[in-house]
Amino acid sequence: MSFQADHLSEPRRRIVRAIKTSGASSMSELASFLEMSGEAVRQHLLHLEKDGWIIRIAEKRNGIGRPHIRYRLTSAGEHLFEKNYDHLTIEVLDTLVNHLGMNALKEVLTAMIDERVRDWEPKLRGLSTIERLNVLTNYYAKDDFFMEVVKKDKDYYLIERNCPFHNVALRRPILCSVTVSVLTQLLGCKVHREQRLQNGDGCCAFRVHLNEQVDENTTCLIIENESSNTMSKE
Repeated sequence: MSFQADHLSEPRRRIVRAIKTSGASSMSELASFLEMSGEAVRQHLLHLEKDGWIIRIAEKRNGIGRPHIRYRLTSAGEHLFEKNYDHLTIEVLDTLVNHLGMNALKEVLTAMIDERVRDWEPKLRGLSTIERLNVLTNYYAKDDFFMEVVKKDKDYYLIERNCPFHNVALRRPILCSVTVSVLTQLLGCKVHREQRLQNGDGCCAFRVHLNEQVDENTTCLIIENESSNTMSKE
């Protein structure tokens, strides 16, 4: 069970591991299992709860008496333990292509793009292209704190240094067509990647061509370009 919690103190790592192993546990159960004092466990539980790793739940025994307090992991706490989402995502994509064909995947990606555009268009209505770019940059920065906008000559570059889907995108870069297409439609001008994490560039650099308008076939062309980049298995 791979555990990634170097930022937690050793006692708190032990408590989180114990809850993961045994399920929701009371303070006394944890103290006994870990051979720690009740007060020490209480203090660590308070900190873990404050930081959002665990949550307390109140259970009434037979529906009477004082509630019995137990602690379980939150969703954030569960993610302290390594998940294999990347492999599952790639397996789903490959299974879709193998059974239904590449066009089925392209249709799914197009639907994702259309949904995101419908969601964001009302929020950007009335804004200039530069204002839209800044709003979208702030949105993407929630998953990439290193995201930035750089102006070079007449164009702008949206620089993505910490892709939240890095492992999957490296192996199935067609997924990057979603970002490129959404940016293109919402900004109303041509966007293309001049640098790619897949090529070892250290970032994805999306160039925004302010003076090049887009047409209705842009999404299909972007997906075609990305799919030709690699969707083949290793």
